[in-house]
Amino acid sequence: MKLAAKLLVFLLILLVAFAAITLWRARNNELRAEAAYPPEGKFLTVDGVRVHALVRGEGPDLVMIHGSSGSTRDFTFGLINALEKDYRVIAFDRPGLGYTDLIDDPSIERQAALLQKAAAQLGADNPIVFGQSYGGSVALAWAVNHPDTLAAVVALGTPSMPWATPLSTFYKAMSHPMIGPVFAPALTAWVSTQRVSDAVEAVFAPQTAPDGYAEHFGPGLTLRRQSLRANAIQRANILDEITALSPQYEAITVPVELVHGEADDTVWISIHSGPLSERLDNTHLTTLPGIGHMPHHSALDDIIAAVHRAASRAALH
Repeated sequence: MKLAAKLLVFLLILLVAFAAITLWRARNNELRAEAAYPPEGKFLTVDGVRVHALVRGEGPDLVMIHGSSGSTRDFTFGLINALEKDYRVIAFDRPGLGYTDLIDDPSIERQAALLQKAAAQLGADNPIVFGQSYGGSVALAWAVNHPDTLAAVVALGTPSMPWATPLSTFYKAMSHPMIGPVFAPALTAWVSTQRVSDAVEAVFAPQTAPDGYAEHFGPGLTLRRQSLRANAIQRANILDEITALSPQYEAITVPVELVHGEADDTVWISIHSGPLSERLDNTHLTTLPGIGHMPHHSALDDIIAAVHRAASRAALH
């Protein structure tokens, strides 16, 4: 056998061995993350989809929908503890994230329909719907498409209007139908949870994440192959979905509380909550000077006040 052929065979063997080790490490890391961060709530079956729901407290129903790369753990670090005294809080994992199953069509409209049915299954027929970032977009889709099934919307740092910033190379690759399935296992296997924790810190800027947040959040859950792909696909599609949804906002008849940090450079207030608040008479905008993209941790009192205001405006208190 010629030297070149031998070299090619050797390289192929190395490639196969690396792929096998990568898949083994990926699955091992996923199992370790799920053991360290088990489901916090219970499971519902909605249209054949397993939905993870955390239910706490008593009072008017408050449905909470997390943002990109998140799970119920973003809310159980502190916010739910502050709200469960006055509300029955229902926090959902969105499809493909946390412990809720993937769905074939992960659009914000389909997610809203799924979570609305899940809430109804729990007896929440007229809840306040609270969403942070991407979760706020789902809340707006819920209000547009299911106007008789909610009492109010509270949206934090929410993408709501079309924007011009292109999708990042990372999300283009991760959402690609051929590149993504190859890329995801490599990240799951070889990227450290510390890298995810560092990325979380960047999202909090100009604030810093509270002590213990990264450990509570569960970075290993975010690094699972399914979660990486689901999050990327949803991020890749949301601009087109918001572009289609935004002309329908006048159909929203319930009170809307918008809360947005002036220093949020992930979702800009000048593009999103500012114009939306000027467009709809039933919105109230709370602007938070100096606060970034995670006001439910950095400005907790303002978020609680917005929820109470939504409940009062909806005559739930």
